[in-house]
Amino acid sequence: MSISCLLGIDLGTSACKALLLSTDGRIVATASSAYEVVQPRPRWVEQDPALWIAAVRQAVAQAMQAAGPVEVLCIGLSGQMHGLTALDGQGQPLRPAILWNDQRNEVEAAEITATAGGLEALLRITGNRMLVGYTGGKLLWMKKHEPHLYARLRHVLNPKDYLRHVLTGVFATEVSDASGTGLFDVRRREWARALIEALGLSPAHFPDCNESRQVSGRLHAAGAALLGLPQGLPVIGGGGDSVIQSLGAGVVAPGVLQTTVGTAGILAAALAQPLDCPDGRIQVFCNVDPRRWHAMGVSLNAGGALAWFRQRMNEAVGNEVQTFESLVAAAQRSVPGARGLLFLPYLNGERCPHPDPAARAAFIGLTARHDFADLCRSVLEGVVHSLCDMQALMAAMGVRASLVSTSGGGARSACWRQIQADMLGCDVVTRQGAAEGAALGAALLAGVGMGVWSDIDVAAALLQELSRERPIPAHQACYAQAREIHQGLYPLLAGSFARLGELAEQGAAA
Repeated sequence: MSISCLLGIDLGTSACKALLLSTDGRIVATASSAYEVVQPRPRWVEQDPALWIAAVRQAVAQAMQAAGPVEVLCIGLSGQMHGLTALDGQGQPLRPAILWNDQRNEVEAAEITATAGGLEALLRITGNRMLVGYTGGKLLWMKKHEPHLYARLRHVLNPKDYLRHVLTGVFATEVSDASGTGLFDVRRREWARALIEALGLSPAHFPDCNESRQVSGRLHAAGAALLGLPQGLPVIGGGGDSVIQSLGAGVVAPGVLQTTVGTAGILAAALAQPLDCPDGRIQVFCNVDPRRWHAMGVSLNAGGALAWFRQRMNEAVGNEVQTFESLVAAAQRSVPGARGLLFLPYLNGERCPHPDPAARAAFIGLTARHDFADLCRSVLEGVVHSLCDMQALMAAMGVRASLVSTSGGGARSACWRQIQADMLGCDVVTRQGAAEGAALGAALLAGVGMGVWSDIDVAAALLQELSRERPIPAHQACYAQAREIHQGLYPLLAGSFARLGELAEQGAAA
C-alpha cells in the first residue's frame, strides 16, 4: 500500500534537496544533489540553471526510491532568493544566473535608490532598501553592461520559479520571493509597477505573482517525465528559502523568533502587519501565510565565521585536527564573555546589522592571557552578538518575542544554543525536522495548499520540540556588559575598515 505524501523541493545555493512528507507529518525520505557555484570575476557569483534541473531530477529520484511506494499529492517549491534568472522568449536562460551573494551591482543599487527619491522614498514604495544582493540591481546591471542580452530578455525569474517553468510551462512567482527582488510593494503584495517603469524596465518581464499556498501550475508532459511523477500533479507557489524555512522551524505566528545559524545568520519573526523599519536594515517581506508578513535580518557571517576559524587553525598545523565539535568543546572550557575577548565576525563585509560591504572582522581585547578556548568562545559569541543587534532593531519596530526556535548547523551545539538563550534573553528550542529547513517548509505548505492541513498554524503544530535551553541569570549579567562594549565598536571602527579596504586594493594592484 502506498503512502500519501507531499514533495518539497529546495534549490539551495550549493545543492538541491528533495523531501517527502506523509500526511501525518512524518518525514518519509530525503535526498540531495550538489552543484557548483562559479566566481568568474571578483565579486561575481553565478550558476548555470541547467545544473539545478539535473540536480532536481537526481534528488527526487533518490528520495522516491528511498521512500518506497508513495503517492505524491502536490509539489512545494523553495529556493535561494534574489537570483536573477534571465530568459528569452522561448523560456531559455540568456546567461548564468546571478546569485544572491553576487556583489557586482553596488552602483546600480544606489541608482535605484536615487531614482526612487532617496532611501525614505524607496522604503515608502517597497518597504525595503535596495540591497546589493537583490534582483533589481542585477537586472539594471544587465541592462547597462550586457545590452545585447538584455535586448532579448522576455522573462525575469528567481531560481525556484525557473524550476516551476521547466516543470509546468508557467511563468509565475509568489509573494515571498517577489519581495526579495526589491521591486515589490510588500504592503500591497503586488509589483511596484511605477518604480519598475521609472527605472526604464518593462513590467511585462515580471511574472504573475500569487500567494504562496496557491496552486500555480501543474506538471506538463516534460515536467512529469523529468520527475517520474504523474502529469497534472499540482505545484503550489512555494516560497523563498529564507522565508519558508521559518515554517519548517515552526515559526508562523508573532511572539516567536527564529534564528538560523548556517553559513549566514538569520533572525526572523512573523508579523501580523507590515511594520516599518525606519532605516531599512531589517527586511520586511510578505510571509508565505497570506495573513502575515515576515521580518528578517541577515548577517553574512555566522557558521561561516567558525568554518573560517577552523580552516585557519588547521592550516597552521598542516593537518585536519580541529572539527566543529572540537572547537565547540574548547569554547566550553572558557567562560561567558571569553575573559573579556570580543570578536566582530564581519569576514565577508556585512548586510545586517550593518549594511557595509567594507566591514571587517576583528578580535578586540586580546591579551597574552587569552588561550585557544577563549578564541573559540569569542567566535561563537560574536555571531550571537550580531543576532542581538538584529533583535534590538526589531524591538525598535515593536517586535516582541518570548521564545526562540533555532535551526541550521549551529543548532547542533548545545553550547551555542545556550549562548543564544543567555544573550537573547529567551528560551531557545529546536524542533523535529527543522534541520531539513526550506524543503520541509515547502512540503508543509504544499499540504496546506491541498487542504491536508487547514492552515499554516495547524501544519506547524506537527513539529515537536526536541530540546530547550533556558537563560542563566549569571551569564546574562556578564553578557549585558559585553553587549554594551560590543555595540560601540562598529561605529568606532567603520572608517578604519574602509581605509583598510583601500589599502588592500592598493596591495593587490602592486
